[in-house]
Amino acid sequence: MQLTLQNLTKSYKDHTAVAPLTLTLGPGVHGLLGANGAGKTTLMRMLCGILRPTGGTVRLDGEDVSSEAYRARLGYLPQDFGYYPEFTGLDFLLYLAALKGLPRPAAKRRAGELLELVGLADAARKRVRTWSGGMKQRLGIAQALLGDPDLLVLDEPTAGLDPGERVRFREIIGELGRHSIVLLSTHIVSDVERVADDILLLRAGELIYRGPWGEEQGDLEAFYLSKFGARPQTGEGSER
Repeated sequence: MQLTLQNLTKSYKDHTAVAPLTLTLGPGVHGLLGANGAGKTTLMRMLCGILRPTGGTVRLDGEDVSSEAYRARLGYLPQDFGYYPEFTGLDFLLYLAALKGLPRPAAKRRAGELLELVGLADAARKRVRTWSGGMKQRLGIAQALLGDPDLLVLDEPTAGLDPGERVRFREIIGELGRHSIVLLSTHIVSDVERVADDILLLRAGELIYRGPWGEEQGDLEAFYLSKFGARPQTGEGSER
């Protein structure tokens, strides 16, 4: 299984958001780091077929990003996750499963599994508008996993999660990376450092580092500072 980017670029009249990027990603967790404006969200939106690139291609095992076959294998959690506040959590997942074409029995089974996985089973029949911000974010993670995606794109997935929830999330993502391609973008360096198989650093639309990260390489946050001159979020002890 391979996600292949070939000379992928996105330009606007006044600037280049993503410079020509050629990259191949296989199964595992790939952590995407960069300061605000680095082009991370632009890149992820192109990988999800939401934003048309200026040039280049995106393919998953040869299937183009614009194809139905590609989209059927994709799971996506955007930075601004939208939901229907009057739906219950279960109804929301069943609605999205129907849009993906999952048969009703399979959808009910999978929705139940995912609500259990993200710790929302007890709140499944409550309206989403009554949920906390962290619960809504966990629902976003659950909907991204509908259909058992081969490619999972997560843009700031731990926003709004308390430290305990983030630990649980990292465990889930680590397991998913065993058989899926997971691209995880976050400002919280500790989340990337503890779960990613390799690190991608994006600066001003250019990939300036790609490789594994281990203890022998030192502190990832210090490396980040040396490249960007700004302190990223550690996420430790923060709650909302």
